Amino acid sequence: MTGAKTAVDWLAAVAPDPEACRWEWERSPNGVALLPAGRAWDVLILPAELGYPALDVLTRILDRPGPVLVDFGDARMGFFVPAGTAARWLGTGIRTAGTGTWIVVPYPGRSNGGVRWLVLPDGSGTLTDPALLELAMHEAAADLVRRERRPKEQRGQREPKERE
Repeated sequence: MTGAKTAVDWLAAVAPDPEACRWEWERSPNGVALLPAGRAWDVLILPAELGYPALDVLTRILDRPGPVLVDFGDARMGFFVPAGTAARWLGTGIRTAGTGTWIVVPYPGRSNGGVRWLVLPDGSGTLTDPALLELAMHEAAADLVRRERRPKEQRGQREPKERE
């Protein structure tokens, strides 16, 4: 539970009123709080068909990526990245949440009907490097294209291994 407490403290620290944030998490029937992006982190919001494969790539190259949320029936994923990233992001089809925007955030370790954590915050401030996330998105997109180009009867099968 220590990890959840430090994650709660880290997330609540960005709220205008951290105690009100904790109250929302603990006593509100929804179990979520609205937190401002742009203070300690921004969020890059990817469509799930790109986000899940990108997260898979990230978990293969990193010990631990930054926090990741999923919402709306697993349709979109929010990757927590350093503050200021949203203002500089130029990627097409990727929504951003930075200064002036708010994110629905569930209590760490809990979920509600609309939002849940795929990667919990660890409380240390670990965020996903946006350059690594971009590379992971490129690799994931290339893999999706390769799969779409394969004949229908081969889709769903694993890629053949290259011979050495």
